[in-house]
Amino acid sequence: MHDIRTIRSDAAGFDAALARRGVAPVAADLLERDAARRSAQTALQDKQARRNALAKQIGESRRKGSDTAALEAESTTLRDDMAALEQSAAALDGEIKATLERLPNILDPDVPDGRDESSNVVVKQVGAVRDLGFEPKQHFELGEALGLMLFEPAAKLSGARFTVLRGALARLERALGQFMLDLHTREHGYEEVQVPLLVNDATMYGTGQLPKFAEDLFRTTDGRWLIPTAEVPLTNLAAGEMSGEKTLPHRFTALSECFRSEAGSAGRDTRGMLRQHQFRKVELVSVTRPEDSEAEHERMTSAAERVLELLGLPYRRMLLCAGDTGFGSTKTYDLEVWLPGQGMWREISSCSNCRDFQARRMNARYRGGDGKVIGHVHTLNGSGVALGRALIAVMENHQQADGSILIPPALWPWTGGMERIAAG
Repeated sequence: MHDIRTIRSDAAGFDAALARRGVAPVAADLLERDAARRSAQTALQDKQARRNALAKQIGESRRKGSDTAALEAESTTLRDDMAALEQSAAALDGEIKATLERLPNILDPDVPDGRDESSNVVVKQVGAVRDLGFEPKQHFELGEALGLMLFEPAAKLSGARFTVLRGALARLERALGQFMLDLHTREHGYEEVQVPLLVNDATMYGTGQLPKFAEDLFRTTDGRWLIPTAEVPLTNLAAGEMSGEKTLPHRFTALSECFRSEAGSAGRDTRGMLRQHQFRKVELVSVTRPEDSEAEHERMTSAAERVLELLGLPYRRMLLCAGDTGFGSTKTYDLEVWLPGQGMWREISSCSNCRDFQARRMNARYRGGDGKVIGHVHTLNGSGVALGRALIAVMENHQQADGSILIPPALWPWTGGMERIAAG
């Protein structure tokens, strides 16, 4: 969420920054409401001061036996005026907040202009796209031929956009999750956390899912929300907290189920398990000092890249353009992996620096060694990575002409020695 003081200091600059995202000018309206709110608050303070003075006069008059009717009448009028001013200030405050909480983050100057993914920039590519020497199959063709990736039974159980994995493929997906967690905790310095899958409104609000993206979420009958990513509970560990400067950064990782309604994605990736209502993901979250967040963003993205390198997957790092950068992010790198079955690059990880955008919503701050509050922390999040998409990438990139799948050596310690998945 944005600080109204920043808008006061440079209204034109604020509108220009949001215009990069296609947002119409809002500063003038916000500042008009802000001025009216501050005027009401000033009037309220003046009337409160007058009422306090009247209270003293009334007390002195009563001790002297003087008539206090006129003073008491004025005090009553002031009380009514103050109630009206309080109501007006609260209404204006609510209007300002309702506008601010739906405005996206300000983009980093490095983010290129552009309306959609066609304007994203390739930062680097790692690994060559190999010619497999045969017509590659898509993951669902491989999985169904092996009898280990089941879509019709999943649809019978739950409907569209669900998958049942069996046997060796279920084992492989589990191995991917254990491999990623151990990599990030042992080599990248993240602390493993087990998080709730159900959270409350305040938690969803803190990371920006509410109120804007309610239709993308699943809600329970008792008013809780199924998390769309472990970013939500992990980042909210800092909500309302005051971190010591020397304790930062905090780095958390979690393997969790994720739930998304996929609203607006009808007709996209309907075959296979690329776009599911339920999937598993290893999430990375960092909480840092403001001056450290840019370096932390590079560090986090490199940690996600290491996963893909160890799995022997060709990938490229993309800097997202203005029109493709997420609501809460100031700058995002997507990692795209090559899928030979599809013959295209597909996103497998997204690493974002949100700066203080989420921290302001959550009131997450830090203090210096002298005990003085310095300001809001910066928060970052990234996929390290999504298990389902990693499984797809391994299947398609390491498939063999006979339909079998070679398992990357990095996963062998977690597959019980299984090095290949084959029919029968």
